[in-house]
Amino acid sequence: MSQDAWRLWLSRGALPLWSGIGFDTARRLFHERLTFDRRPIHLPELRLMVQARQISTYCRAQLDGFCPTAGQALECLHEVERRYWRSDDAPGWIFSLGPDGRPADRRRDLYAHAFILFAYGWAYRASRDDAYLAVARETALEIDRIFLTGQGGYLDTVPPADTIHRQNPHMHLLEAYLLLFEVSGELFYLEHARDLVLLALEHFILPGTGMLLETFNSAWAPLQAAGHNRVEPGHLLEWSWLFSEFARLAPRAAEVPAVLAARDRLADTAITCGVDPDRMVVCDAITEDGARLEESTRIWPQTELMRILARRARDGDARAATALTRQSGNFFEHYAPARLHGGWIDRLDVHGVSLTDHMPASSLYHIYGGAVDFILGR
Repeated sequence: MSQDAWRLWLSRGALPLWSGIGFDTARRLFHERLTFDRRPIHLPELRLMVQARQISTYCRAQLDGFCPTAGQALECLHEVERRYWRSDDAPGWIFSLGPDGRPADRRRDLYAHAFILFAYGWAYRASRDDAYLAVARETALEIDRIFLTGQGGYLDTVPPADTIHRQNPHMHLLEAYLLLFEVSGELFYLEHARDLVLLALEHFILPGTGMLLETFNSAWAPLQAAGHNRVEPGHLLEWSWLFSEFARLAPRAAEVPAVLAARDRLADTAITCGVDPDRMVVCDAITEDGARLEESTRIWPQTELMRILARRARDGDARAATALTRQSGNFFEHYAPARLHGGWIDRLDVHGVSLTDHMPASSLYHIYGGAVDFILGR
């Protein structure tokens, strides 16, 4: 599929779907799910993470010239701030909201905090209102206060559900800090981003490989025995892209040579071990030995592959350009067929059969990010 086809699908399909039917005007919050025939699914809780992802995407969409939705996104952010931030009289953001507008799950979740930071970065970029940077800075300070550990990195949740450390919330926290550094110029965010990059280089990636593990014990050692640890190719691709962003934003940092080497190795490993070369489809999980762990395929790793292929194609890689065309066609055939009118299927089994009966709002953040890298080259 061409860049024009992607542009039309976003501007006439996906983006209007979720800013229209996908937005609850009474509550001024986004729905989390729609049925395949485009009806809202009302859930007992609305998660902060989903609201933050949608807010950031619709701020970006206006900045990129797709649709005038920043006003709606900022209106939603004001409601989110009022209802989720310190709404139980404690520092930080609650995990979810109930139908009555009151806190449902009061846990502090690092993954959700990363995305609300990300949302405030895009809100500032869309509005140039310094109030958004002020809330972002307060939130970043609260993250250090609530989640920081004495062994490097952060707790996943407070109170903790277990003693496991996960790379995923750290990855999205890095994403948020890089954005906030770019929009504000504050070294505070770059220093925090650097700490997360060093954590990844030292603990997340197995030495001498392109395998980045998902879970660790409290001392940041692999959680499972050798050969049994989970690796998600989609996350290898996400980290590869974020390492590129760190090198772009901090080109003179001492870590840049190691970061760029890791960037290339992670992407190459994902493509070699986690991608079907005929269909250019990314599987859900492998082991650190490269064996397939889950043959099912979710939509978000496909868009992370698109982002890497688009960047390589811009750098003159003809094979990446060919793979990108094939992968894009497969995306619209299997994950976002025309019958869904801008909607998508989140997960397919090995035979291409849907494993879900709804479309989740949270996928739009990934889809938009990959598509924009393809369409606009960023």
